[in-house]
Amino acid sequence: MAWARNILRVNLTQGTCTSEPLNMEWAGKYLGQRGLATKYLVEETDPKVDPLSPDNKLIMATGPLTGTCASTAGRYSVITKGALTGAIACSNSGGFFGNEMKNAGYDMIIFEGRAANPVYLLINNDSVELIDASEFWGTSTWNTEDGIKKKHQDPLLRVASIGVAGEKGVKFACVVNDMDRAAGRSGVGTVMGSKNLKAVAIRGTKGVSVDDAPAFMKAVSSGKSVLAENGVTGQGLPAFGTQVLMNVINETGALPTRNHRDIQFEGASDISAEAMAEPRESDGKPNLMTNAACFGCTIACGRVSTIDRTHYTVKDRPEYQKASGGLEYEAAWALGAANGVNDLDALTFANFICNEQGFDPISFGATVGAAMEMFEDGVLTTEQTGGIELKFGSAEALTQLAELCGKGEGFGAEIGLGSKLLCEKYGRPELSMSVKGQEFPAYDSRGIQGMGLTYATSNRGACHLRSYTVASEILGIPEKTDPLETDGKAGLVMAFQDATAVVDSAGLCVFTTFAWSMDDIGPQIDAACEGDWSIENLMACGERIWNMERNYNLAAGFTNKDDTLPARLLKDAAKTGPAKGKVCGLDKMLPEYYQARGWTTEGVPTNETLNRLAL
Repeated sequence: MAWARNILRVNLTQGTCTSEPLNMEWAGKYLGQRGLATKYLVEETDPKVDPLSPDNKLIMATGPLTGTCASTAGRYSVITKGALTGAIACSNSGGFFGNEMKNAGYDMIIFEGRAANPVYLLINNDSVELIDASEFWGTSTWNTEDGIKKKHQDPLLRVASIGVAGEKGVKFACVVNDMDRAAGRSGVGTVMGSKNLKAVAIRGTKGVSVDDAPAFMKAVSSGKSVLAENGVTGQGLPAFGTQVLMNVINETGALPTRNHRDIQFEGASDISAEAMAEPRESDGKPNLMTNAACFGCTIACGRVSTIDRTHYTVKDRPEYQKASGGLEYEAAWALGAANGVNDLDALTFANFICNEQGFDPISFGATVGAAMEMFEDGVLTTEQTGGIELKFGSAEALTQLAELCGKGEGFGAEIGLGSKLLCEKYGRPELSMSVKGQEFPAYDSRGIQGMGLTYATSNRGACHLRSYTVASEILGIPEKTDPLETDGKAGLVMAFQDATAVVDSAGLCVFTTFAWSMDDIGPQIDAACEGDWSIENLMACGERIWNMERNYNLAAGFTNKDDTLPARLLKDAAKTGPAKGKVCGLDKMLPEYYQARGWTTEGVPTNETLNRLAL
């Protein structure tokens, strides 16, 4: 049990919706969500398919623990070939949509083909229907979610949708559910838009069963106690959210600033968690109104914020003078330090727009940073930017581009290409701070060496969530390693990658791993699911998933030459902070990583490795 044992296959070209049994043999090898849905994608699509072709598939998937009472068990993922990268894409989201999907009786929904006209999928347990979405096409995720709920007179519907960015083909468009939770990276929303699929709305009331209820409840209770007693998950994240990291990473000397030209930002304190809690002069209220939790979460790291009503971005615009999803660390960095902007309200407004129109703030902000550097270098002028003075530190330029990008208009459409294509277009490819076409998150690998290897080897392009070695290198979890040293980082990255693949495939939030080890996670999965889910088997499952994703990318045309970083990180030494004088030592770590993985010197899994993992 724990799996619903049922998938929904939606052929958008033909307008059909058919349920079919879940492949339980595959579930026994790939668990669920990220792993299991990727297995379906690998088996059913050509790795060389154009991401925006009707032949590409888009899969929404839950894990076996999704919808149970395990802490944070509300996750779902969107799996496809990414529009931004052309690599395997799996983007994870919280909120309440995943729980609703599982309670409607579906482990995953596979979308095939392309609808002739815009549609949305409406699910009420076994009742499934494709409905004309023309009234919502051209509107935001906010208006779409509200509109669908009102149309069906059901405020308890859970909705995942794309905004105008996804419709217009912004390469890093995302899928937004519950107004401000998102499957955010790699352009999964762009693929959804290419299929003329505006939204999925679900009402599920079936419930979720587990294999051994007494053992499950005992493991879940124990796990919740561990989360509550941990300093990060029990105190830091509830009080400050991920923004607790802004000043920490800046002081560490690993906060990428002005398109990675610097690694410390003089304005970091102005856009930090502490700044979000400070009362404003205008109304005496702070930016941060409260924290919020996703389904079943006992951590509650989400932020709910308001913008100063006298701020230029929202003055005379009542639709933005409300409480909505506030800044997380990655977004605050990308919209702020990456562009040299320290206006907290401007960052919050840009973040609102990212949620409203459905596009990734990390890729957006990093692309703006690359554009600002090209502007300051004279490569771009106001003629190309439509009159926008794209200077580092300009809050006005940032917020203008956020609105233009969200609508796919003006120079915002060029920003919507992502930094790789934008910089190539203007002859400065070296200014794209990305791997496999996906922009870096908020950690400079000259100051945190393990993150350099993490980025270079990530199967979905530069990503911190595939191997968050910051936990070890900065926070000392599960043990402290030196962020400036390369020794031992190959094994560390591999261990994080495999463990995270398990967490992502179970239906849990990766933030639990600040407190939980596999000793906490394993018993919950083993009690919920039939079969032998020992820690040894779970780690083998994680390794199997990682190698499957790697093989998909190799078949798609990626090679070991794509396991690299921009020259700026490999050749230009850090100017300040603890890492002053250092570059990223990828040249030492990468061969060690290939060897640890059981891959050839060209980064290809050996036959021995594939056989050992039953691949």
